[in-house]
Amino acid sequence: MVSAAEQLAANLNFGQLAKADELKKRIWFTLGALLVYRLGTYIPLPGIDPNIWEQVFRSQSGGILGMFNMFAGGGIHRMAIFALNIMPYISASIIVQLLTTVSPQLEALKKEGEAGRKTLNQYTRYLTVILALFQSYGIAIGLEGAGNVVSDPGMFFRISTAITLTGGTMFLMWLGEQITSRGIGNGISLIILAGIVAELPSALANMLELGRQGAMSTGLILIVIVMAVAVIAFIVFMERAQRRLLIQYPKRQVGNKMFEGQSSHLPLKLNTSGVIPPIFASSLLLLPTTVANFNAGKGPEWFQWITTQLSHGRPLFLFMYLALIVFFAFFYTAIVFNPTETADNLKKHGGFIPGIRPGERTAEYIDYVLSRITVLGAVYLAIVCLIPEILISYASVPFYFGGTSLLIVVSVTMDTVSQVQGYLLAHQYEGLIRKSKLRGGRRR
Repeated sequence: MVSAAEQLAANLNFGQLAKADELKKRIWFTLGALLVYRLGTYIPLPGIDPNIWEQVFRSQSGGILGMFNMFAGGGIHRMAIFALNIMPYISASIIVQLLTTVSPQLEALKKEGEAGRKTLNQYTRYLTVILALFQSYGIAIGLEGAGNVVSDPGMFFRISTAITLTGGTMFLMWLGEQITSRGIGNGISLIILAGIVAELPSALANMLELGRQGAMSTGLILIVIVMAVAVIAFIVFMERAQRRLLIQYPKRQVGNKMFEGQSSHLPLKLNTSGVIPPIFASSLLLLPTTVANFNAGKGPEWFQWITTQLSHGRPLFLFMYLALIVFFAFFYTAIVFNPTETADNLKKHGGFIPGIRPGERTAEYIDYVLSRITVLGAVYLAIVCLIPEILISYASVPFYFGGTSLLIVVSVTMDTVSQVQGYLLAHQYEGLIRKSKLRGGRRR
Protein backbone atom coordinates (compact mmCIF):
# COMPACT_ATOMS: atom_id res chain seq x y z
CA MET A 1 0.00 0.00 0.00
CA VAL A 2 1.44 3.38 -1.03
CA SER A 3 1.61 5.85 1.83
CA ALA A 4 0.09 9.33 1.69
CA ALA A 5 3.56 10.90 1.67
CA GLU A 6 4.60 8.85 -1.37
CA GLN A 7 1.39 9.80 -3.18
CA LEU A 8 1.99 13.48 -2.47
CA ALA A 9 5.63 13.23 -3.55
CA ALA A 10 4.61 11.56 -6.80
CA ASN A 11 2.17 14.38 -7.57
CA LEU A 12 4.63 17.25 -7.06
CA ASN A 13 4.58 19.75 -9.92
CA PHE A 14 5.58 23.33 -10.57
CA GLY A 15 1.94 24.43 -10.49
CA GLN A 16 1.96 23.92 -6.73
CA LEU A 17 4.86 26.34 -6.46
CA ALA A 18 2.54 29.26 -7.26
CA LYS A 19 0.49 28.50 -4.14
CA ALA A 20 3.43 28.13 -1.74
CA ASP A 21 4.04 31.78 -0.77
CA GLU A 22 6.70 31.02 1.86
CA LEU A 23 8.71 28.94 -0.60
CA LYS A 24 8.49 31.62 -3.30
CA LYS A 25 9.84 34.22 -0.86
CA ARG A 26 12.75 31.93 0.00
CA ILE A 27 13.56 31.28 -3.67
CA TRP A 28 13.45 35.00 -4.57
CA PHE A 29 15.65 35.83 -1.58
CA THR A 30 18.19 33.17 -2.66
CA LEU A 31 18.24 34.43 -6.26
CA GLY A 32 18.64 38.04 -5.08
CA ALA A 33 21.54 37.12 -2.76
CA LEU A 34 23.30 35.17 -5.53
CA LEU A 35 22.84 38.15 -7.88
CA VAL A 36 24.57 40.39 -5.33
CA TYR A 37 27.43 37.87 -5.17
CA ARG A 38 27.78 37.79 -8.97
CA LEU A 39 27.82 41.61 -9.16
CA GLY A 40 30.65 41.65 -6.60
CA THR A 41 32.82 39.44 -8.84
CA TYR A 42 32.85 42.28 -11.41
CA ILE A 43 34.03 45.04 -9.02
CA PRO A 44 37.83 45.25 -9.57
CA LEU A 45 40.39 45.51 -6.80
CA PRO A 46 41.71 49.11 -6.40
CA GLY A 47 45.25 49.85 -7.54
CA ILE A 48 45.76 47.28 -10.32
CA ASP A 49 45.88 47.55 -14.10
CA PRO A 50 43.15 45.18 -15.45
CA ASN A 51 44.72 44.90 -18.92
CA ILE A 52 48.15 43.84 -17.63
CA TRP A 53 46.57 41.45 -15.13
CA GLU A 54 44.53 39.92 -17.96
CA GLN A 55 47.78 39.05 -19.78
CA VAL A 56 49.36 37.63 -16.61
CA PHE A 57 46.31 35.53 -15.84
CA ARG A 58 46.07 34.07 -19.33
CA SER A 59 49.72 33.02 -19.19
CA GLN A 60 49.15 31.12 -15.92
CA SER A 61 45.48 30.07 -16.16
CA GLY A 62 46.41 26.47 -16.93
CA GLY A 63 47.82 25.95 -13.43
CA ILE A 64 46.61 26.33 -9.88
CA LEU A 65 45.47 29.89 -10.68
CA GLY A 66 42.82 28.55 -13.05
CA MET A 67 41.58 26.13 -10.40
CA PHE A 68 41.35 28.92 -7.83
CA ASN A 69 39.47 31.05 -10.40
CA MET A 70 36.92 28.25 -10.85
CA PHE A 71 36.01 28.30 -7.15
CA ALA A 72 36.04 32.12 -7.13
CA GLY A 73 33.47 32.30 -9.93
CA GLY A 74 35.82 34.24 -12.22
CA GLY A 75 36.84 36.62 -9.42
CA ILE A 76 40.55 35.85 -9.87
CA HIS A 77 40.35 36.41 -13.63
CA ARG A 78 38.91 39.88 -13.00
CA MET A 79 40.83 40.30 -9.69
CA ALA A 80 37.62 41.41 -8.02
CA ILE A 81 36.85 42.25 -4.39
CA PHE A 82 35.44 38.70 -4.05
CA ALA A 83 38.62 37.09 -5.45
CA LEU A 84 39.16 35.01 -2.29
CA ASN A 85 35.54 33.87 -2.39
CA ILE A 86 34.71 31.76 0.69
CA MET A 87 37.80 29.53 0.53
CA PRO A 88 39.25 30.97 3.81
CA TYR A 89 35.97 30.12 5.54
CA ILE A 90 36.14 26.56 4.23
CA SER A 91 39.77 26.25 5.38
CA ALA A 92 38.79 27.61 8.81
CA SER A 93 35.93 25.09 9.03
CA ILE A 94 38.37 22.27 8.27
CA ILE A 95 40.78 23.39 11.00
CA VAL A 96 38.05 23.83 13.64
CA GLN A 97 36.52 20.44 12.85
CA LEU A 98 39.93 18.80 13.03
CA LEU A 99 40.61 20.49 16.38
CA THR A 100 37.32 19.20 17.81
CA THR A 101 38.71 15.66 17.51
CA VAL A 102 41.91 16.44 19.46
CA SER A 103 40.82 19.19 21.89
CA PRO A 104 38.68 18.08 24.87
CA GLN A 105 37.38 21.65 25.33
CA LEU A 106 36.18 21.96 21.72
CA GLU A 107 34.76 18.44 21.82
CA ALA A 108 32.77 19.38 24.94
CA LEU A 109 31.44 22.46 23.12
CA LYS A 110 30.36 20.29 20.21
CA LYS A 111 28.30 18.10 22.57
CA GLU A 112 26.52 21.08 24.16
CA GLY A 113 24.03 21.30 21.30
CA GLU A 114 22.90 24.60 19.81
CA ALA A 115 24.84 26.81 22.25
CA GLY A 116 28.08 24.90 21.62
CA ARG A 117 27.53 25.01 17.87
CA LYS A 118 27.16 28.81 17.98
CA THR A 119 30.42 29.13 19.93
CA LEU A 120 32.26 26.91 17.43
CA ASN A 121 30.82 28.95 14.55
CA GLN A 122 32.16 32.10 16.22
CA TYR A 123 35.63 30.53 16.49
CA THR A 124 35.38 29.61 12.80
CA ARG A 125 34.59 33.24 11.91
CA TYR A 126 37.57 34.55 13.87
CA LEU A 127 39.87 32.04 12.18
CA THR A 128 38.38 32.97 8.79
CA VAL A 129 39.46 36.59 9.32
CA ILE A 130 43.01 35.49 10.18
CA LEU A 131 43.31 33.16 7.16
CA ALA A 132 41.74 35.73 4.81
CA LEU A 133 44.22 38.41 5.96
CA PHE A 134 47.08 35.95 5.49
CA GLN A 135 45.96 34.88 1.99
CA SER A 136 45.03 38.38 0.81
CA TYR A 137 48.41 39.77 1.95
CA GLY A 138 50.06 36.94 0.00
CA ILE A 139 48.00 37.86 -3.07
CA ALA A 140 49.07 41.50 -2.72
CA ILE A 141 52.75 40.52 -2.66
CA GLY A 142 52.19 38.18 -5.60
CA LEU A 143 50.54 40.97 -7.61
CA GLU A 144 53.45 43.31 -6.90
CA GLY A 145 55.86 40.67 -8.20
CA ALA A 146 53.84 40.01 -11.37
CA GLY A 147 55.30 42.78 -13.54
CA ASN A 148 53.53 46.13 -13.79
CA VAL A 149 50.13 44.93 -12.55
CA VAL A 150 50.17 47.24 -9.51
CA SER A 151 50.24 50.95 -10.35
CA ASP A 152 51.64 52.08 -6.98
CA PRO A 153 53.21 49.15 -5.07
CA GLY A 154 54.02 49.48 -1.41
CA MET A 155 52.67 48.93 2.08
CA PHE A 156 49.53 51.01 1.44
CA PHE A 157 48.58 48.77 -1.50
CA ARG A 158 49.20 45.62 0.56
CA ILE A 159 47.13 46.82 3.51
CA SER A 160 44.26 48.09 1.33
CA THR A 161 44.24 44.82 -0.65
CA ALA A 162 44.24 42.74 2.54
CA ILE A 163 41.34 44.75 4.00
CA THR A 164 39.33 44.70 0.75
CA LEU A 165 39.69 40.97 0.06
CA THR A 166 39.10 40.03 3.71
CA GLY A 167 36.01 42.23 3.79
CA GLY A 168 34.76 40.52 0.63
CA THR A 169 35.23 37.08 2.17
CA MET A 170 33.43 38.08 5.40
CA PHE A 171 30.55 39.55 3.40
CA LEU A 172 30.20 36.32 1.41
CA MET A 173 30.30 34.29 4.63
CA TRP A 174 27.46 36.43 6.03
CA LEU A 175 25.57 36.20 2.73
CA GLY A 176 25.86 32.40 2.76
CA GLU A 177 24.49 32.24 6.31
CA GLN A 178 21.57 34.46 5.29
CA ILE A 179 20.76 32.18 2.33
CA THR A 180 20.81 29.14 4.62
CA SER A 181 18.46 30.69 7.19
CA ARG A 182 16.18 32.81 5.00
CA GLY A 183 16.53 31.24 1.58
CA ILE A 184 16.59 27.73 0.16
CA GLY A 185 19.53 25.30 0.23
CA ASN A 186 22.96 25.58 1.81
CA GLY A 187 24.23 29.13 1.27
CA ILE A 188 27.96 28.37 1.14
CA SER A 189 27.46 25.53 -1.37
CA LEU A 190 25.13 27.67 -3.51
CA ILE A 191 27.69 30.49 -3.70
CA ILE A 192 30.31 28.05 -5.03
CA LEU A 193 27.69 26.55 -7.39
CA ALA A 194 26.70 30.00 -8.72
CA GLY A 195 30.33 30.84 -9.48
CA ILE A 196 30.93 27.60 -11.39
CA VAL A 197 27.64 27.71 -13.35
CA ALA A 198 28.12 31.37 -14.30
CA GLU A 199 31.49 30.59 -15.91
CA LEU A 200 30.36 27.42 -17.73
CA PRO A 201 29.13 29.18 -20.94
CA SER A 202 32.42 31.06 -21.41
CA ALA A 203 34.39 27.86 -20.69
CA LEU A 204 32.38 26.01 -23.35
CA ALA A 205 32.88 28.88 -25.80
CA ASN A 206 36.65 28.87 -25.14
CA MET A 207 36.83 25.12 -25.71
CA LEU A 208 34.97 25.45 -29.04
CA GLU A 209 37.28 28.32 -29.99
CA LEU A 210 40.30 26.09 -29.30
CA GLY A 211 38.71 23.52 -31.60
CA ARG A 212 38.21 26.12 -34.32
CA GLN A 213 41.85 27.22 -34.05
CA GLY A 214 43.03 23.60 -34.19
CA ALA A 215 44.45 23.57 -30.67
CA MET A 216 41.95 20.84 -29.72
CA SER A 217 40.77 18.15 -32.09
CA THR A 218 37.06 17.62 -32.78
CA GLY A 219 37.37 14.08 -31.42
CA LEU A 220 38.77 15.35 -28.10
CA ILE A 221 35.95 17.91 -27.77
CA LEU A 222 33.37 15.16 -28.35
CA ILE A 223 35.15 12.94 -25.81
CA VAL A 224 35.04 15.76 -23.22
CA ILE A 225 31.31 16.36 -23.79
CA VAL A 226 30.48 12.63 -23.63
CA MET A 227 32.67 12.26 -20.55
CA ALA A 228 30.92 15.20 -18.84
CA VAL A 229 27.49 13.67 -19.51
CA ALA A 230 28.68 10.25 -18.32
CA VAL A 231 30.20 11.73 -15.15
CA ILE A 232 26.96 13.61 -14.39
CA ALA A 233 24.91 10.41 -14.80
CA PHE A 234 27.39 8.51 -12.62
CA ILE A 235 27.26 11.20 -9.92
CA VAL A 236 23.43 11.18 -9.86
CA PHE A 237 23.39 7.37 -9.56
CA MET A 238 25.99 7.27 -6.79
CA GLU A 239 24.53 10.19 -4.82
CA ARG A 240 21.16 8.44 -4.71
CA ALA A 241 22.69 5.06 -3.79
CA GLN A 242 22.17 3.92 -0.21
CA ARG A 243 22.40 0.82 1.94
CA ARG A 244 19.18 0.17 3.87
CA LEU A 245 19.39 -1.62 7.19
CA LEU A 246 16.19 -3.41 8.22
CA ILE A 247 14.81 -2.12 11.54
CA GLN A 248 12.18 -4.21 13.35
CA TYR A 249 9.82 -2.91 16.02
CA PRO A 250 8.17 -5.50 18.36
CA LYS A 251 4.46 -5.89 19.11
CA ARG A 252 3.13 -3.46 21.67
CA GLN A 253 -0.05 -3.24 23.69
CA VAL A 254 -1.84 0.07 24.28
CA GLY A 255 -4.79 -0.40 26.65
CA ASN A 256 -6.78 -3.37 25.43
CA LYS A 257 -5.45 -3.13 21.88
CA MET A 258 -2.48 -5.10 20.55
CA PHE A 259 -0.53 -3.45 17.75
CA GLU A 260 1.40 -5.62 15.32
CA GLY A 261 5.17 -5.26 15.04
CA GLN A 262 6.36 -2.88 12.33
CA SER A 263 9.45 -2.77 10.17
CA SER A 264 11.28 0.14 8.58
CA HIS A 265 14.69 0.90 7.15
CA LEU A 266 17.71 2.91 8.30
CA PRO A 267 19.13 4.46 5.08
CA LEU A 268 22.93 4.86 4.94
CA LYS A 269 24.08 6.95 1.98
CA LEU A 270 26.97 5.59 -0.02
CA ASN A 271 28.52 9.07 -0.01
CA THR A 272 27.56 10.49 3.38
CA SER A 273 30.17 13.26 3.17
CA GLY A 274 28.73 14.75 -0.05
CA VAL A 275 30.84 17.39 -1.83
CA ILE A 276 32.86 18.26 1.30
CA PRO A 277 35.97 16.05 0.63
CA PRO A 278 36.91 17.51 -2.80
CA ILE A 279 36.15 21.08 -1.66
CA PHE A 280 38.21 20.67 1.51
CA ALA A 281 41.03 18.96 -0.42
CA SER A 282 41.13 21.71 -3.05
CA SER A 283 41.07 24.39 -0.36
CA LEU A 284 44.05 22.91 1.49
CA LEU A 285 46.07 22.45 -1.70
CA LEU A 286 45.58 26.14 -2.53
CA LEU A 287 47.29 27.23 0.71
CA PRO A 288 50.92 26.43 -0.36
CA THR A 289 50.62 28.81 -3.32
CA THR A 290 49.76 31.62 -0.89
CA VAL A 291 52.88 30.82 1.15
CA ALA A 292 54.94 30.76 -2.06
CA ASN A 293 53.72 34.27 -2.90
CA PHE A 294 55.27 35.59 0.31
CA ASN A 295 58.69 34.52 -0.95
CA ALA A 296 58.08 35.76 -4.51
CA GLY A 297 60.29 33.09 -6.07
CA LYS A 298 62.86 33.14 -3.26
CA GLY A 299 63.49 30.84 -0.33
CA PRO A 300 65.07 27.40 0.18
CA GLU A 301 65.33 25.07 -2.80
CA TRP A 302 63.33 22.35 -1.05
CA PHE A 303 60.45 24.79 -0.50
CA GLN A 304 60.48 25.87 -4.15
CA TRP A 305 60.56 22.20 -5.20
CA ILE A 306 57.51 21.38 -3.05
CA THR A 307 55.48 24.35 -4.33
CA THR A 308 56.40 23.43 -7.91
CA GLN A 309 55.41 19.78 -7.42
CA LEU A 310 52.10 20.91 -5.88
CA SER A 311 51.25 22.74 -9.10
CA HIS A 312 48.06 21.60 -10.76
CA GLY A 313 48.38 18.31 -12.64
CA ARG A 314 51.74 17.29 -11.15
CA PRO A 315 52.01 13.74 -9.70
CA LEU A 316 52.48 15.05 -6.12
CA PHE A 317 49.40 17.26 -6.51
CA LEU A 318 47.30 14.33 -7.76
CA PHE A 319 48.57 12.06 -4.97
CA MET A 320 47.86 14.65 -2.25
CA TYR A 321 44.47 15.38 -3.80
CA LEU A 322 43.59 11.66 -3.70
CA ALA A 323 44.85 11.23 -0.12
CA LEU A 324 42.95 14.28 1.15
CA ILE A 325 39.71 13.22 -0.58
CA VAL A 326 39.87 9.77 1.04
CA PHE A 327 40.78 11.24 4.44
CA PHE A 328 37.96 13.79 4.44
CA ALA A 329 35.45 11.21 3.15
CA PHE A 330 36.01 9.17 6.33
CA PHE A 331 36.57 12.17 8.62
CA TYR A 332 33.42 14.06 7.64
CA THR A 333 31.30 10.89 7.67
CA ALA A 334 32.44 10.30 11.26
CA ILE A 335 31.40 13.87 12.14
CA VAL A 336 27.91 13.87 10.59
CA PHE A 337 26.89 10.29 11.50
CA ASN A 338 27.30 8.83 15.00
CA PRO A 339 26.57 5.05 15.11
CA THR A 340 26.45 5.00 18.93
CA GLU A 341 23.87 7.78 19.06
CA THR A 342 21.79 6.09 16.34
CA ALA A 343 21.90 2.75 18.18
CA ASP A 344 20.82 4.43 21.44
CA ASN A 345 17.88 6.11 19.71
CA LEU A 346 16.78 2.81 18.22
CA LYS A 347 16.98 1.15 21.64
CA LYS A 348 14.91 3.91 23.27
CA HIS A 349 12.12 3.43 20.73
CA GLY A 350 12.24 -0.36 20.91
CA GLY A 351 13.77 -0.83 17.46
CA PHE A 352 16.42 -3.42 16.64
CA ILE A 353 18.28 -4.91 13.70
CA PRO A 354 17.27 -8.60 13.30
CA GLY A 355 20.03 -10.86 14.60
CA ILE A 356 21.92 -8.00 16.32
CA ARG A 357 21.67 -7.29 20.04
CA PRO A 358 20.44 -3.72 20.79
CA GLY A 359 22.88 -1.18 22.19
CA GLU A 360 26.64 -1.57 21.79
CA ARG A 361 26.47 -4.48 19.33
CA THR A 362 24.08 -2.50 17.11
CA ALA A 363 26.44 0.49 17.15
CA GLU A 364 29.36 -1.78 16.17
CA TYR A 365 27.34 -3.31 13.33
CA ILE A 366 26.22 0.10 11.98
CA ASP A 367 29.84 1.33 12.17
CA TYR A 368 31.00 -1.83 10.37
CA VAL A 369 28.52 -1.31 7.51
CA LEU A 370 29.15 2.45 7.35
CA SER A 371 32.94 1.99 7.17
CA ARG A 372 32.64 -0.36 4.21
CA ILE A 373 30.22 1.72 2.19
CA THR A 374 32.38 4.80 2.93
CA VAL A 375 35.26 2.97 1.22
CA LEU A 376 33.08 2.73 -1.90
CA GLY A 377 32.08 6.39 -1.48
CA ALA A 378 35.73 7.46 -1.23
CA VAL A 379 36.64 5.42 -4.34
CA TYR A 380 33.71 7.00 -6.19
CA LEU A 381 34.85 10.52 -5.24
CA ALA A 382 38.44 9.72 -6.23
CA ILE A 383 37.35 8.41 -9.65
CA VAL A 384 35.03 11.36 -10.34
CA CYS A 385 37.62 13.96 -9.30
CA LEU A 386 40.94 12.47 -10.46
CA ILE A 387 40.24 11.10 -13.95
CA PRO A 388 38.91 14.43 -15.31
CA GLU A 389 41.78 16.26 -13.52
CA ILE A 390 44.31 14.13 -15.41
CA LEU A 391 42.50 14.90 -18.67
CA ILE A 392 42.50 18.62 -17.80
CA SER A 393 46.23 18.58 -17.10
CA TYR A 394 47.33 16.73 -20.22
CA ALA A 395 44.71 17.81 -22.77
CA SER A 396 44.19 21.50 -21.83
CA VAL A 397 40.49 20.99 -21.13
CA PRO A 398 38.81 23.84 -19.14
CA PHE A 399 38.59 23.30 -15.36
CA TYR A 400 34.82 23.69 -15.44
CA PHE A 401 34.48 20.27 -17.08
CA GLY A 402 36.46 18.59 -14.30
CA GLY A 403 35.03 16.09 -11.84
CA THR A 404 35.14 18.43 -8.83
CA SER A 405 33.11 21.16 -10.53
CA LEU A 406 30.57 18.68 -11.96
CA LEU A 407 30.27 16.96 -8.57
CA ILE A 408 29.55 20.29 -6.86
CA VAL A 409 27.01 21.35 -9.50
CA VAL A 410 25.10 18.05 -9.50
CA SER A 411 25.19 17.41 -5.72
CA VAL A 412 24.22 20.94 -4.68
CA THR A 413 21.45 21.03 -7.30
CA MET A 414 20.05 17.70 -6.05
CA ASP A 415 20.15 18.87 -2.41
CA THR A 416 18.43 22.16 -3.27
CA VAL A 417 15.72 20.44 -5.33
CA SER A 418 15.07 17.99 -2.49
CA GLN A 419 14.61 20.95 -0.12
CA VAL A 420 12.16 22.55 -2.55
CA GLN A 421 10.23 19.28 -2.72
CA GLY A 422 10.22 19.12 1.08
CA TYR A 423 8.68 22.60 1.32
CA LEU A 424 6.09 21.72 -1.33
CA LEU A 425 5.26 18.49 0.48
CA ALA A 426 4.78 20.36 3.77
CA HIS A 427 2.58 22.91 1.97
CA GLN A 428 0.44 20.10 0.54
CA TYR A 429 0.04 18.53 3.97
CA GLU A 430 -1.07 21.88 5.42
CA GLY A 431 -3.64 22.21 2.62
CA LEU A 432 -4.98 18.71 3.27
CA ILE A 433 -5.25 19.38 7.00
CA ARG A 434 -7.15 22.64 6.39
CA LYS A 435 -9.52 20.88 3.99
CA SER A 436 -10.19 18.05 6.45
CA LYS A 437 -10.96 20.58 9.22
CA LEU A 438 -13.37 22.46 6.95
CA ARG A 439 -15.16 19.23 6.01
CA GLY A 440 -15.34 18.20 9.65
CA GLY A 441 -16.87 21.58 10.57
CA ARG A 442 -19.48 21.33 7.81
CA ARG A 443 -20.55 17.86 8.94
CA ARG A 444 -21.14 19.13 12.44
